[in-house]
Amino acid sequence: MAGSLALSAILAALPLLILFVLLGVFRMKAYQAALISLALSIILAVVGWKMPVGQVLSATGLGAFYAIFPILWILINALWIYKLTVATPWFEVLGRTIRSISDDLRILSILIAFCFGALLESLAGFGAPVAIAAAMLMAAGMKPLKSAMVALLANTAPVAFGAMAAPIIALNGVTGIPLQELSSMTGRQTPFIALVVPLILVFLVDGKRGLRQTWPVALVAGAAFGLAQFAASNFFIVELTDVVAAVVTVVAVLLMLRVWQPSEIIGMTGETREAEKAGETASVSETESVGTDTLTGAGRGSAPGAGTSAASGGAAGGATAVGAGADGGEGDGAASGTTSSTGRPSGHDVWMAIAPYLVIIVVFSIAQVPVVKTWLTSIGSTTFLWPGLDVTGNNGKPAAAQTLRFDHIRATGTLLLFSGIITMVLYRIAAGRGVRVYGETLKQLRWTILTVCSVLALSFVMNLSGQTTTLGVALASAGSFFALLSPLLGWIGVALTGSDTSSNSLFGALQVAAANETGLSPTLMAAANSSAGVMGKMLSLQNLAIASAAVGLEGAEGTLLRKLIGWSLGLLAFITVLIWLQSTSILGWMVP
Repeated sequence: MAGSLALSAILAALPLLILFVLLGVFRMKAYQAALISLALSIILAVVGWKMPVGQVLSATGLGAFYAIFPILWILINALWIYKLTVATPWFEVLGRTIRSISDDLRILSILIAFCFGALLESLAGFGAPVAIAAAMLMAAGMKPLKSAMVALLANTAPVAFGAMAAPIIALNGVTGIPLQELSSMTGRQTPFIALVVPLILVFLVDGKRGLRQTWPVALVAGAAFGLAQFAASNFFIVELTDVVAAVVTVVAVLLMLRVWQPSEIIGMTGETREAEKAGETASVSETESVGTDTLTGAGRGSAPGAGTSAASGGAAGGATAVGAGADGGEGDGAASGTTSSTGRPSGHDVWMAIAPYLVIIVVFSIAQVPVVKTWLTSIGSTTFLWPGLDVTGNNGKPAAAQTLRFDHIRATGTLLLFSGIITMVLYRIAAGRGVRVYGETLKQLRWTILTVCSVLALSFVMNLSGQTTTLGVALASAGSFFALLSPLLGWIGVALTGSDTSSNSLFGALQVAAANETGLSPTLMAAANSSAGVMGKMLSLQNLAIASAAVGLEGAEGTLLRKLIGWSLGLLAFITVLIWLQSTSILGWMVP
């Protein structure tokens, strides 16, 4: 516009800037901020990028539909399964089962959010790991806001290989670079993120004290995950990278706990005690502010919107709360309130308590068997052009985004629905009750649904009108300095779309073109888009909305954004330095 690429890029970035400012500075409700940013993007698409009004409206509808299917379809069914467990006594048993592994919430944050979350990311993705991990952390006794923060931050290192390596496969499709080459390069970047994420998690839960007391197990977890991710991505099957890494890490952590324990335990109720004096207790009260709501000890472990459930009980040893944020932490790492424990559940009870999650893993694993996957695709896959769109990309071909593939049987959300039905059978939940719980879930998510639909509509309008491409071209014009801007481009893509797969589809070809122009490695720059992009996932509005809804704190998106943006940018800076060094002779030997 006006012959200026810089002006065009500033205007293209304006909807995103407005979105983050309204959320983070003015603390506006997420759906309101998203609708305002969407309206601005529509105006810019029509006035600045000359997109016909009919096509802009069609792109808006396409984005909203994509938000509903597959993203919200996943969230609704994942949260429904969680609420089904809350409706039974097995939720309290799940909490005791989790705490029977370790009483320490810092260690549980690694096992649940980092390890189990990575396993879920490898099978499902699209927000399901965040929703389920946050719910399980609440079952263990962690406070709602803290559970959401931990689940969001943990959902970084595994994302590049998530959903059976869908981001890498998409990158291969748009760039033409061999899949194994992209997998190897990405596997030489993301392990460094995996190394530090568990250390950040224990700091989030318990501040400097948590880092000081549990860094050995956090370091073991990060190193095990990183090494396994490197080995699997470079020498084994790329699709199973995160499965291998998650399983190896769980084994490594459990073996570590057999020979080492932290000097103090931060338990479900925030109780602090020396490991060798497990019977000692102490008490203090604590509160947690989220927007205008003050969350006190009552029902910390209860379900979102479920009032006081059985989950609010069950701490090992029974104690009242001591703040888990000493030495500079957030100070709200656990629930408060007096509870009692009946010890480790029986073997049968353990299996029943974890049954929904085992069902999810089994259903998704079966769905990935080639024969089953092919059959499910053949009976439930439809591809069609979205009506009202006729958009040509800068490569002269029709834009891929306007072609919609509707895998209604094999979709992650549908598999979660099947898993929920199986859970109802196992838990002997009547059909009528299951339907009522589903209705309660939809009611709870009503504002989240509006938020995610608005954000995805914004994303599709920006992508199909050319606003996103303008941003990419502006960054790519930086010459050799592009090695430092390339990760930022991936970060923007994931922050906008909430998906590393979508970001790679959007910017992958542009990264390669810019690399060829500037003399950089196309493989390195393409992988950088994926590896650095995952740091933007914890800030994407749809994931913030998913996390907020999963813990029953609708409207807390702005609070989560403010608490996580520093970590997101810090990790982005860390991976950017690594990628820049890989573009030089210093670490250039790491590039395949």
